[in-house]
Amino acid sequence: MTTTSNTWQLFWAFFRVGIFGFGGGPSMIPLVHAEVVARHQWLTDEEFADVLAIGNTLPGPIATKMPGYIGYRVGGVLGCIASVIAVIFPMIVAMIVMLGIFSRYRDVAWIRGMGQAVVPVVMIMMAQLTWDFFDKSKAALGWLVTLAMAIIAAGLIYWLGLHPGWIIGAILLAALLRPTGSKKAEETA
Repeated sequence: MTTTSNTWQLFWAFFRVGIFGFGGGPSMIPLVHAEVVARHQWLTDEEFADVLAIGNTLPGPIATKMPGYIGYRVGGVLGCIASVIAVIFPMIVAMIVMLGIFSRYRDVAWIRGMGQAVVPVVMIMMAQLTWDFFDKSKAALGWLVTLAMAIIAAGLIYWLGLHPGWIIGAILLAALLRPTGSKKAEETA
């Protein structure tokens, strides 16, 4: 496949994400997953989870970090530029149009209802993505470790107010520093 072909595929994939990604960056994650993993197979589920985890530890909006990295990985610098432009262009246009409409008709009931109707859809998309990640984590770590890590992370985030990036960073650091016993298991097998 040529670079030009990759660039156009990246552009249209992330343009669809930008068009349908109502609710901001977190609501776009399932759409990015659908395009990148399910539709085009540019990343595996595990690679996508890694990109998401690292993207959440870095400053800035996830809605541009993920397309930027994935675009670069698939299509180089041109792919990165195309992906980021494709995902932000619909957002910019929609924001200008929607804010203009909202400011003019903010007292109309159906305009208020539009914003409220999107919330359950985004909630279901995020729940599906959470369930998919839980299944993958359960397969890799076991259900007890996965559940314990989820409970601890939830406690640190919601009750102590710790930023999720710190938790993800700590888990990545712990994984890097952890002695691996898998090499011994591979050698004996």
